[in-house]
Amino acid sequence: MMIPIMGILTGLITTIGFFVAVVLTVKYVSGARNKEKMALIEKGVDISEIYRKKDYRNATLKVGMFLVGLAVGLFMGYFLTYMTLINDVVSYFSMILLFGGLSLIIFHWYNSKQAD
Repeated sequence: MMIPIMGILTGLITTIGFFVAVVLTVKYVSGARNKEKMALIEKGVDISEIYRKKDYRNATLKVGMFLVGLAVGLFMGYFLTYMTLINDVVSYFSMILLFGGLSLIIFHWYNSKQAD
């Protein structure tokens, strides 16, 4: 019985290539951050701006609204499929993306009203 060597090599090379890409991406991003911080320090910019804590007050509200939007989109996709002759995949994806995006727009509108 012959062993399919090309199939094994393809899988091995793909796996190794993926991990090398991940490591190089992390190295590049961390190096770019370090260079940016060093440039700011050389220019005399206040470093407290870099290490300032981010405001995550409404993060749970944002995630909750997004998940509710996805659920409504899923329901509307089912409803659209059931009532019309539109393709299942098209109706589900379009409604999920539409209502997920609308929920994020509504959150942005609500969050900007809270800031004022």
